[in-house]
Amino acid sequence: MRILVIGSGAREHAIVRSLAADPDVEAVVAAPGNPGMAELAECRPVVATDPADVLRLAQAESADLVVIGAEAPLVAGVTDVLRDNGFDVFGPSGEAARLEGSKAFAKEVMAAAEVPTAMSRVCSTETEARDALDASGAPYVVKDDGLAAGKGVVVTDDLEEAVAHAMACFAGGAQVVIEEFLDGPEVSLFCITDGETVIPLEPAQDFKRIGDGDEGPNTGGMGAYSPLDWAPGDLVDHVVRTIAQPTVEEMRRRGTPFSGVLYVGLALTSRGPRVIEFNARFGDPETQVVLARLRTPLASLLSAAARGRLDQLESLRWHTQHAVTVVLASEGYPAAPVTGDVIEGLPVEGDAYVLHAGTSSDDGRLLSAGGRVLSVVALGDGLAQARHNAYAAIGRIGMRGGQFRTDIALKAERGEISV
Repeated sequence: MRILVIGSGAREHAIVRSLAADPDVEAVVAAPGNPGMAELAECRPVVATDPADVLRLAQAESADLVVIGAEAPLVAGVTDVLRDNGFDVFGPSGEAARLEGSKAFAKEVMAAAEVPTAMSRVCSTETEARDALDASGAPYVVKDDGLAAGKGVVVTDDLEEAVAHAMACFAGGAQVVIEEFLDGPEVSLFCITDGETVIPLEPAQDFKRIGDGDEGPNTGGMGAYSPLDWAPGDLVDHVVRTIAQPTVEEMRRRGTPFSGVLYVGLALTSRGPRVIEFNARFGDPETQVVLARLRTPLASLLSAAARGRLDQLESLRWHTQHAVTVVLASEGYPAAPVTGDVIEGLPVEGDAYVLHAGTSSDDGRLLSAGGRVLSVVALGDGLAQARHNAYAAIGRIGMRGGQFRTDIALKAERGEISV
């Protein structure tokens, strides 16, 4: 197969890395890609949210499969144009991608499918927001209804901070969803589906706050690990049965079947698993650790989903090792990232490898070009070893002002997480 991957971040680099190692893959094209992906794939320019431009590239490259990495091209309807022109695509239609593109729509679908989630209200004025916040009580959870790159959520005990976030969303033309706070540890579960069959991957846990101890503002994600040794043994089966499968069936009933990856963000509350959010694509940085452990060739999984043949796929195979990823972010991230700093210490040797997120090259130098710059991924025989390998590697990388969390997977290593 010749596979076109649309995207430029560490998630897409992880996908490209797995596809490039698949013996059934002749070539991988990344668009627009990044300097890290260029070592494994042919990189091509593209306007990822322009369906016509993506179609042009897919035709020029004679792609056998197109994989859409990020959410914005999905919501823009890129997959619809590709499918209408005969391409196999991994990713949902624009209408189905509303599960991520609108949190209000996702809540509507969950209610129809009887999926357990937080109680919520959709608000479009300050009065409505204040009423909803008074009803929910602290901690207050305020979510931008639309796409916000993982940074559109505020969770706070400060009522005026919650109102200010709602007002900022209103000023940008968006509604907000205000919902009850869900207690308990969070879990990310990717469910691959062709619109009927659902195949879960192994769960991961990510870390959204910028600082150690889950302090500071939300980010796109500062690290992740997998597997979750502390999670209930029946968790995945339970989530597929009560959340993922009913959601896929409800989308099909509406005439907008969902094909691709349904990202189920969960809180394991005292009342059982509850959905925090749905995404319509692989999560970043969880993809980095989940794919690091997947032994089944990735191309066969993604192409089976794109072609409606998941029911013919053999059971997935997994490495027994643990995986940890730690994100190196630029100075000022997430509020005002500083870019253009030289990155030194690559390539990383030993038991870890680096995935590029926001990088560029200039006259042979590697530079920071985004908020999240690199994802360092490491495997180990046990979580402690994986953490050691990841932090040893990131400690050898030099970048002025670079920041990373030092406590990714630390509570899990210490056995301090319980359900």
